[in-house]
Parts: sequence; C-alpha cells; structure tokens
Amino acid sequence: MLPPLPIDKVPPKAEPGKPLYTRKPPQRQRPVVDKRELEGERKLHPTRQRPGAGRAAAAAVIAPPEPRPPRDVTITEGITIRELAEKLDVRAKDLLKTLLDRGVFASINQALDVPTATQLAEAFSGVVSVVSFEEEMVLEVAKEETRENLKPRPPVVTVMGHVDHGKTSLLDAIRSADVASGEAGGITQHIGAYKVQVNDRSVVFIDTPGHEAFTRMRARGAKVTDIVVLVVAADDGVMPQTKEAIDHAKAANVSMVVAINKIDKPEAQIERVKRQLADNGLLPAEWGGDTEFVEVSAKQKTGIDKLLETLLTLAELRDLKANPDAPATGTVLESRVDRGRGPVATILVQNGTLRPGDFFICGAVFGKVRAMFDDRGRPAKDAPPSTPIEVLGLQGVPEAGDNFQVTDEAKARHIVEYRQSKQRDAALARTSGARITLDQLHEQMKTGEVKELGIVIKADVQGSVEVLSEMLPKLSTDQVKLKIIGSGVGAVTENDVLLASASGAIVIAFGVRPDRKAAELAQQENVDIRTHTIIYEVSDEIKKAMEGLLEPVIQETYLGRAEVRNTFRVKGAGTVAGCYVLDGVLKRDAQVRVVRDGTVIYTSKLSSLKRFKDDASEVRTGFECGAGIANFNDVKVGDILECFQVTKLSAAEAAAQSGAPASRK
Repeated sequence: MLPPLPIDKVPPKAEPGKPLYTRKPPQRQRPVVDKRELEGERKLHPTRQRPGAGRAAAAAVIAPPEPRPPRDVTITEGITIRELAEKLDVRAKDLLKTLLDRGVFASINQALDVPTATQLAEAFSGVVSVVSFEEEMVLEVAKEETRENLKPRPPVVTVMGHVDHGKTSLLDAIRSADVASGEAGGITQHIGAYKVQVNDRSVVFIDTPGHEAFTRMRARGAKVTDIVVLVVAADDGVMPQTKEAIDHAKAANVSMVVAINKIDKPEAQIERVKRQLADNGLLPAEWGGDTEFVEVSAKQKTGIDKLLETLLTLAELRDLKANPDAPATGTVLESRVDRGRGPVATILVQNGTLRPGDFFICGAVFGKVRAMFDDRGRPAKDAPPSTPIEVLGLQGVPEAGDNFQVTDEAKARHIVEYRQSKQRDAALARTSGARITLDQLHEQMKTGEVKELGIVIKADVQGSVEVLSEMLPKLSTDQVKLKIIGSGVGAVTENDVLLASASGAIVIAFGVRPDRKAAELAQQENVDIRTHTIIYEVSDEIKKAMEGLLEPVIQETYLGRAEVRNTFRVKGAGTVAGCYVLDGVLKRDAQVRVVRDGTVIYTSKLSSLKRFKDDASEVRTGFECGAGIANFNDVKVGDILECFQVTKLSAAEAAAQSGAPASRK
C-alpha cells in the first residue's frame, strides 16, 4: 500500500461549472494587414488566417489604387525593361510581375520587341509612339537645339535625269575633273558625292545613275537632297527616266532647277524641251512659272557659272541651317568592301560633326571611325554638316540608304545585336518558308513543273547588289523562276562558289573578280561565274540562261510512208519487211512507227534499208525496198511504216520558228 500524498501535493477539488485547470492565453496572431500594404506596395504574397487559430481580427479596408494618368512614351527597337520602367516612372519589378503573369520570364536588362513593349506600356497607361533609335536621337537633339546653336550649312544638290543626258559630264565641268570616262560603258552605276567650292561658299553635289534599273538609288538620292538639278538633253527631250526623276523630286518636296544640256549640238531644240517639261508640271520662270531653267553645255563649259549662281540663290532663300555641335547624323549613300581597307561607307553628314574615334551605328552595323577621306581621297580630320565623307572602321557592310547615327558604344552595340538577331530570325523564317507542303506540291503538279535558276550576286558596292536583287527576279517567266540565294559585296570567294555548287546556281560578279582559289574551285565544281560591268549585259545573259533551262522542244518532221507487202526471215537479221513507198522518203537510221489498223504498235528506227541486194541510204516514192526495224520482228503484211525525224530545239528557237510562218502569212 502506497503512503498518502502530502497535503500540499494533493490536487484541488474541482468546483462545479469550472474547469480543473486554467487555459493558457492564446498566442499572438499574425497581422491581417501587411506592413508592405500600409506603405502602398502591392502585396505579392497574401497571408491567410488559419481557421480556428483565434479571434478573427477586423480586416483593414484598403482603398483601390488610383488610376495612373496617361503618359506619352516613345518606344524604340530593343528597349530594355529598365529603360521602359524609367520612361513609365514605375518600378521595374512591377513590369517584371506583369510579364510573369503573362507567362514571360525576363530579366531587368532584357530587350523587348516592339509589340510586347507596347502592350506592357499600355497596361501602365502609357500612350505609345514607336520610333527607330535614330529618330529618337534626332528628337532628343531637337529638344536641346536653340537658334544660337544653328549655323548655315552648304546646300546638297542632286543631279538627276535620263541616261546619257550628260549628268556626270556636267559635274565634271563643275569640278574640273574627269569622272565619266572612268565609268563602265560611260554610264554612272554608283552614287558619287562631291563638294565644290564656289568663291567663299561650297555646294555638295550628288550624282545619281540614269539607267532605269537604278530607281532605288535615284530615290535615295532625292531623300537626302535640298535642291534637284534635272538635266535634260536639248537634242533628246523628256524621256522615261526624266519623268521618273520629276516624280522622285516632287515626292521629296524639294526645289528643282532644270539644266538643258548639249545646247551646242546642231540638232538641239530648246523650246521643244521647255514645252515638254511644261506638260509635266515644270513651267519655266520666264513663262510665269516657278522653275528656273538654265541652258548649259558640259562640253563647251558654258552656262556653268549661271547654274551655280542659281543654286546658291535658292539655298539662301531656303535658309539651310544645322547644329555642328550635335552628335553626327547622316545617311549612307554607298558602301563596299575594299581589299586593303575592309568595309568602306560613303556617308553624307546631315547634322552635327563627325570626328575620328566616334562610335556610330548604321542599320545593323556597328563601327568606330578609324579614318575619314573626302571626295578627292584626302584624309579629313572632321566632317561638318553637308559633307560627303568616306568612313573606315565598320564591322560590316551597311545597306545603302541606312541612317547613320553617332552614339555611345554600349548603346550602339546593344541596338546592333538586337537588329542582327532580328535579321537572323527573318533569314531562318525565309529558309523554313521555302519548304514545300503537300498541298503546294499538288498545285505544282497540276500547273506543271516550274524550274528554278539560282543566282548568287557579288558586286563592288551595296547599291549595285540592291539593284540586281530587285531587277533579276522580275525576269522570271511561267516556266523559269529566278531565285536569289545569296548576295554580298566584294570579290567572289570560295564560300560563294560552294553555295552555288550546293544549290545548282550561277554566280553573277558585277564589277568584281573571283579570287584565285575561288576560280579554281569553280572549275572543279563546274560552277558558272559570269563577270559583268554593265547592267544591260547582265539581264541579256540571264535571259539566255533561262532559255537554256527550259525543257527542249521536241520537233517531229514527217519523212514518208511505206506499205508492207511481204515479209522475209533472214538469218542473223530477223524479219525484213518488203515495202512499197507510198509517199515521201524512207531514210536509214531514221525513226519509224509500225501502224497496224490505225494503231501505233511499235516505235523504233530503221536498222537496215536495201534496194535489191544493195544498201541504200534512202528510198523515194514509188520504189520498193527491204526494211529492217530495230528490235522488232512481228511485222505483218498490210502494216504501214511511218518514217520521221526528231530534233531538239531550245525554247527560243521553237518560238522563232513558230512565229516565222505566221509572219509570212
């Protein structure tokens, strides 16, 4: 038996209606309202009250956030989330959260494409306007410009007109240089930019090609100009490219001066030219219009001073100014790859001053100015506004017509990387798009097979690459489709030959030559490299190549008919048919059809033909002969032997022959 407990250890007796032990006080509850919410920040991780964990505290009433006022935002290509947050004046993590809600994982320095950036900005009450990086830089410079910053600049004059009307010769007379004789075929195939001193002032001239294929280059010349000089030959009048040049100048909204050239020729008709131009909307000032007409002769160098005086007067009226202290901006007129200097671009500086060491961006090409040369090939220390300049230091060959913009290195590299990635994506999309589906295959089978002629284009300058890439596909016909599979600037390399070999293409080398290794490889791979310097020759040769690609037209010529009247078995020769020639002539080694009861049962050729015991080359109407048919012995009496010849003609020859009888009729 256990001893009794001490009195102080005996548990107290429970009173009726009261618990034996007192409950512990409840633990401190988690606050319903976060401190972050009180500070106005959106709660990222909401807290929930566990049921039965104590008394529910009164939830704090949070007022809905006030709507953000609309905010104008300019979005450029490749804008990062950090830059967009600064423009919207919001926290970057708010943008990241919005992207995360849409299933897009991004970092703060990640570049956004324009549609995504636009949707993101509109979600935060942004009024979006999309501009390129170069346009945004121009807008930023324009905000800081004042009247004191703007200084007079030389006018930029573009010389336009029809081919062989004397544009380059007129510029030669102005510059006292000889350029036209150096052009292939005597026609301009690049854009030349020259700066000419007139007393104490200067004028910048841009020479554009006159050939119709160079429309894009001519349009590019009109976009960078202040005044257009329209050159019209007095003996030729208004021609198609003259009208096209007028349209380009009117579209660019620039002043025009008409220079009537070749007035020294005896067949010159100046009044007729004025009437033709008046019909096209250019009324001479002496007739009450607003267009200045100047009569010049590039050969005799007459009227040159009056033309320059007219141009300077127009420039004064337009009050042309630019800010030489701003970051340089301009346009790429031409680009090429120089064997010793690498990529070279001809740039027209339109605003600011370009100096060696500046980092710049033009299109998808980044660069740093290593050296600069003026239009006469002399080194230049700086390039103020309205200066044509050759720039070295590019990492690639820019597209002619690209905007040129000086900026800081980090920003330039970022934009270029973004643009190059977009170009790669577009190239991949084009490649994948070239794959054919079953539906397309069925359509091609119904319409007949379409042959493709692949072309690899290499030229001396980017402008010529553009022109050829645009012109050659237009030569496609229903039977032959021209496809540009590669293009570039510089000499033909081994890579170009391998590309052409893999795709069964030809290489067009315009103004360039293949290097030695490329020429040897082309000979091994049987790749056709065509070198040209004049654009007319390219189109003519491509047309000939297309004719060769067409399936040859099989032309059948009927020779004669003979009736089988007897058959003979000859040892070693098989069955010989004794025939009577009904009409025409039977020739040995000609094709022959065996016709029985109006049905062709066999087609072969005459293996032997004899008159009595002698071999005969042919047997004419009314004579009898013995005929052996190659690989056929089942000849029966009453069969008709139909003799014919087959010739293969090219598509062009067949078309010419089919058109000849019609013309005789």
